[in-house]
Amino acid sequence: MSTEASAYTPGSNRRSGSSAWFALVGWIVLAGIAGALGGIASLNARDFYATVVKPDWAPPGWLFGPVWSALYVSMGIAAWLVWRERPAGADELHARKRGLQLFVLQLVFNALWTWLFFAWRLGALAFVEIVVMWIMIAVTIWQFARVCQWAAWCMVPYIAWVSFAAALTWAVWHLNPGLL
Repeated sequence: MSTEASAYTPGSNRRSGSSAWFALVGWIVLAGIAGALGGIASLNARDFYATVVKPDWAPPGWLFGPVWSALYVSMGIAAWLVWRERPAGADELHARKRGLQLFVLQLVFNALWTWLFFAWRLGALAFVEIVVMWIMIAVTIWQFARVCQWAAWCMVPYIAWVSFAAALTWAVWHLNPGLL
């Protein structure tokens, strides 16, 4: 039996079997790689974040690590849910392909934001970049929803957090002229 045949359950439009579980791990790892690449840029983020002027509603620095870790897992699960679906038609196939492409592209932007803000301290560019990233996430969610509603819902905490992060980026950038 071929790998492709064993990865498909008759009567289902989903890939299944051990290859599907390896793919789940792969999608989570891919999301985690984006986090790790951003993490390299944020090695001194804790000290920097502690010294900048922040709005009263800014969360404590220790909160970012656990939140992002959970979000990367949720994002990886969302991509896997879309990946494992067997598209019913050309529209769904296009949505699946486009959604997964956008997912990977927004991961690049996700990692880049950390470099722009923490390593290079380019507040204006970091804000513009996070707005573009937010749009990519929104379109990714829309494409994912066309394939698998659960995948779209898995991305909602991510876009909510990026919305908050965009507001925080704007505020910190404006409260720290000359520093960012």
